[in-house]
Amino acid sequence: MNAKAPAAIAIHGGAGTILRSSLTAVQEQAYLAALHDIVTAGASVLADGGSALDAVTVAVSLLEDCPLFNAGKGSVYTSAGQVEMDAAIMDGHNRRAGAVACVTTLRNPVRAARMVMEHSPHVLMVGPGAENFVRQHGAQIEDAAYFHTEQRYVQLLRARQEAGILLDHDAEKLAAISATIPEAAPLDPGKKFGTVGAVALDVHGNLAAATSTGGMTNKLPGRVGDTAMLGAGCYADNRSAALSATGTGEAFMRSLALHDIAAQMNYAGLSLEQAAHKTVMEKLPQLQGQGGIIGIDRQGNIVMPFNTEGMYRASMRVGDAPFIGIYSDFQKL
Repeated sequence: MNAKAPAAIAIHGGAGTILRSSLTAVQEQAYLAALHDIVTAGASVLADGGSALDAVTVAVSLLEDCPLFNAGKGSVYTSAGQVEMDAAIMDGHNRRAGAVACVTTLRNPVRAARMVMEHSPHVLMVGPGAENFVRQHGAQIEDAAYFHTEQRYVQLLRARQEAGILLDHDAEKLAAISATIPEAAPLDPGKKFGTVGAVALDVHGNLAAATSTGGMTNKLPGRVGDTAMLGAGCYADNRSAALSATGTGEAFMRSLALHDIAAQMNYAGLSLEQAAHKTVMEKLPQLQGQGGIIGIDRQGNIVMPFNTEGMYRASMRVGDAPFIGIYSDFQKL
């Protein structure tokens, strides 16, 4: 292992169809500022000698607290008009992991996932059982009003009107939502995959990944996507890479996309960039899979490929300036 690789972090806040014409200067600045502040906070943990696990926990918790993104506060609604959230975290050093699914009252599902990893003999816990367990370990509980945003409620009404399931960004349908919600997201709710995530490499050479989501607007109650499934929505292994996904969850689950990237690195000798490109650009589309991933390997190489028009994303190496992007071109704030 190259112990001299610089500590670094990357984050994402969803991928999908993004039209520049639908994004006002105020909206763009809000997203860029949020991504800047969150990636900087995660990098600060690493700069202080903190672990990759701590860095991704902090970053994803902040993404969950920001109503711009579909995780934690601002999560989308099920067909029953309720929020159901999933999250997972994984330590690349020893491949310990924890996950929660279908939780409804936890302010930070990613922290709950870490509690499952650190305080239980299990990897995945769901529903009331998960909430009762993590409550005993200090998880912060919120009522339904905390998670509500008007934008997400309008998305649910739209989905019900169209009798369909909406992923969290789709610029073609944004105009209708923006007409009533001026601050609506620049990624339209029909084709935005609103999962958030973070991957990191610390000064000790260890990797970690975390992913969190509110799922899909108007999804059936009890639906669990790729976020809580290791190897599909979240994966970390010091032998290969730390990875977090956002996209059509069923395709990521059917292909075990993130484990596939790690396997290509371990068994075929591909680089992270080569393996990630092959999975995102070639394999996922064969299953009608749209979205993207962020990844970092043990040498500190960072990749953020996506097969949609854009992905909210940012990366930062300790000691360097952060890079933030929404469209196919990177932007420096």
